[in-house]
Amino acid sequence: MSLSANDADDRAQQLLSLTEGLTKRLVEETQAFENRRPQTVAGRTEETLRLANLYRHESLRIRHDPSLLDGCKFELKQRLVQATISFQSVLARHGRAVKAAKTLTEGLVHAIANEVAAQRTRNAGYGPTARAAHGDASAITLNRRA
Repeated sequence: MSLSANDADDRAQQLLSLTEGLTKRLVEETQAFENRRPQTVAGRTEETLRLANLYRHESLRIRHDPSLLDGCKFELKQRLVQATISFQSVLARHGRAVKAAKTLTEGLVHAIANEVAAQRTRNAGYGPTARAAHGDASAITLNRRA
């Protein structure tokens, strides 16, 4: 998975388009998380991941071989630098939004699991008048890692 460029200008233009497109997607996803509508992002994650992997791959290629952009027009290179700065800013905001959504979701799951566990233990008891707990006997498993 990599860009197929004819020359430095073509590579820079493709990387600029990729960076701007990925930035736009992350802005939309961040807004969805901030508006508490993460379900709207669910169908888009595969394409976002594909673009992010392509961006990461191309960024590493250029970092290891800066000559890939030798001869690139100065204006185009400046636009690419500005797009990269914007992308990094949006990426940081996106990361905070995802972390907040994750924390909220985990909190809800833990609260529900605790309430279910509390309901189950109220029905159980020991001694001659104890009765067996009635209801759902399924277990809830919580994994501390997401």
